[in-house]
Amino acid sequence: MENIPIPAELINGLAKENGLPPVGSASIREISFLVDLIEKKTGIPFVRMEMGVPGLPTPPVAVEAEIAALRKGVSSLYPAIGGIPSLKQEASRFIKLFIDVDIKPEGCIPTVGSMMGAMISFLVANRNDHTKEGTLFLDPGFPVHKQQVKMLGHDYYSFDLYNYRGKKLRAKLESYLESGRISSFLYSNPNNPAWICLNDEELGIIGELSMKYDAIVIEDLAYFGMDFRKDYSHPGVAPFQPTVAHYTDNYILLISSSKIFSYAGQRIGLMAISDTLYNRSYPDLLRYYSSDKFGHSVIFGALYGISAGVAHSVQYGLAGLLKSLNDGTYNYRDDVIEYEGKAAAMKKFFLSNGFRIVYDKDLDVPVADGFYFTISYPGMSGSELLQELISYGISAITLDITGSEKEGLRACVSMVPRDIFPELEKRLKKFKEDHPVLN
Repeated sequence: MENIPIPAELINGLAKENGLPPVGSASIREISFLVDLIEKKTGIPFVRMEMGVPGLPTPPVAVEAEIAALRKGVSSLYPAIGGIPSLKQEASRFIKLFIDVDIKPEGCIPTVGSMMGAMISFLVANRNDHTKEGTLFLDPGFPVHKQQVKMLGHDYYSFDLYNYRGKKLRAKLESYLESGRISSFLYSNPNNPAWICLNDEELGIIGELSMKYDAIVIEDLAYFGMDFRKDYSHPGVAPFQPTVAHYTDNYILLISSSKIFSYAGQRIGLMAISDTLYNRSYPDLLRYYSSDKFGHSVIFGALYGISAGVAHSVQYGLAGLLKSLNDGTYNYRDDVIEYEGKAAAMKKFFLSNGFRIVYDKDLDVPVADGFYFTISYPGMSGSELLQELISYGISAITLDITGSEKEGLRACVSMVPRDIFPELEKRLKKFKEDHPVLN
């Protein structure tokens, strides 16, 4: 604490020397890189809340299955481009048992993380009709998704859905969709960063309008089952993870293994395409791919062009993990519920030191405790608050880069071990002393 606050001149100097943008407009990875530099320069360990990195070990069943596959020599062979049969089968089972949706194995496709699943979705969903031009993002959301569509040269639209919950969502969505220009729309549920959760009424509205306006829903389930207010973790037993797939045939589900399974380092996720969409013909796809079939264009067009498939051994690892979930011999919730307890504790530290929760309500109830929460401080913009908190050895990202219309920061709980909670509390008390709130 003796060297806190860290001088702003040091922080800004390191950013400038390394070609980084101002702190308030930096991306997640740029903030992480800058904090690495500051820690190295000052020797002060940070309370790191900027990266959505799992803070738990990968389940042993996945590790052992991957090791066994490597020992059998799969590393010398290309995997099947659309995924190994055992993984596709277990993915189809998983979706039925935990979401209560039927998708054939052919439409369950492994990707190099769900980020690649999003990229592939944009490459095909946004090119199936030459009269349409891009994606509607239901923000706030993961900033890299917008970077992806920008890289592809696609147009996009966005709005902060926080003020358009429930029945209000219909009119807001239609105000964009009735233009006829929207080819796809994307949201996360639970939401990154707000941690709000769309309910069945809202998912029904999205599903109905996707059919009415023939737009493909890309549902990002990166935090599958992590709304801990309900237990979605028992195979074949209600309640099931909420999904738009109950209300439309125009959907792609993105299922990440990074957070729910703490499998981020091996870079594997799943994109699951509805049977109807998988087999649908779009003549305009022939502008880019060898077939007008959606599923064929995904696998033998976009996926093949990007990576020629996912690393062979990790497919066996995920297949083994999914089998254990499907068979009921492993329950993911027993591990990841740790994030709920950490979020509740960390929120108390911030609230008791003058901070506020930005996205504080999920419709008419308090937002759940989970992987993320959002904070603000009276009298400061999000970029100003981030600049100041970094001086106190606390890192996060601004809500501005997530498409939010609100001022504040996103805080991730995963990489803050409980043994540094006392240090976090000390630094927040010091921050409050140095930044008194005027009544």
